[in-house]
Amino acid sequence: MTARLALLTVALLLGACATTPEQRPPMRFFNAQQIVTWPSLPELPRFAYVGELIGEVNFLPDKHKEERSWLAIITGLFSAKVQREELQRPQGGVVDGQGRICVTDVGRNAVMVFDPVNKQFNVWQWAGENQRFLAPIGIAAGADDSLLIADAELKVVVRLSHDGKPLGQFGHGLFQRPTGLARDAARGRIYVADTHGHNIKVFSDEGELLDTLGQRGEKVGEFNFPTHLAFANDRLYVTDSRNSRIQVLDAEGVTQSSFGERGLFVGNLPHPKGVSSDSDGNIYVVESYYDHLLIYNAQGELLLPIGGTGQGIGQFYLPAGVWLDNDNRIYVADMFNGRVVVMQYLGGE
Repeated sequence: MTARLALLTVALLLGACATTPEQRPPMRFFNAQQIVTWPSLPELPRFAYVGELIGEVNFLPDKHKEERSWLAIITGLFSAKVQREELQRPQGGVVDGQGRICVTDVGRNAVMVFDPVNKQFNVWQWAGENQRFLAPIGIAAGADDSLLIADAELKVVVRLSHDGKPLGQFGHGLFQRPTGLARDAARGRIYVADTHGHNIKVFSDEGELLDTLGQRGEKVGEFNFPTHLAFANDRLYVTDSRNSRIQVLDAEGVTQSSFGERGLFVGNLPHPKGVSSDSDGNIYVVESYYDHLLIYNAQGELLLPIGGTGQGIGQFYLPAGVWLDNDNRIYVADMFNGRVVVMQYLGGE
């Protein structure tokens, strides 16, 4: 009888902890109370710090730890230290049509999903039936509310449903190491950076190989270990990593411009990674060697550096990807700090 009473007590306690989306606390950014802008005053601010995304704790109220500790004392079901789902080594991300911030994480071998609408955090680990992700890096919104993920170790592009269920894969036998991923929604084309193949492979939305752009080299239109990709403003932005430059291609794959060079100064690109662009055509490049986010205009002229090595606001430690949403909010995968740093573009003149 005592055992039944204990089980009933536990069930009631757990049931009382169940919440609906309406009852859950909203997603909150860490350090959101900190007011930091770039450039700093008295210059006119162009960018503002929003906060950080870390994991499950972005959806928990401040009092949650106390509530869990009380429950642990009553039931003995939980250890004193509650383990939270958190980012470990974020690589890239995308904000999908439902407003979810989907982040690839090679440390967790998963896609980590921040869902502010349903007020929950999800971890998607499955790339196929009985097959887990190994090294998810590139990610892009696909057709019909799907997600596309390039897994460098599985050497395929994985298609997930809107709720994270595997729908299939493509590119089997075609890649050496797929990393960057971007999609031209208007034309239904998917671009994949094959880093060790030194080219960009172009697929249809159905996964059919349509074209291969470039080969290994240093000339315009050639690549040397391309990594991250972005498609915006009818342009394909390619991080040509070992050539220390960004190449900008038109929708047909023809290089229109490039910028960047090796060097010892902030603004040089000794080890560029993530790339993206905003609605004004400004180009954002993650420079991981110097731990900076570099902002250039559409002509490739440096406008502003943000960064430096560290854990504070405006600092990074081996950052990887960068992406923007439709509101010109900027997300930086601060890889070795295990977080996504969020900033807001405030506009130009």
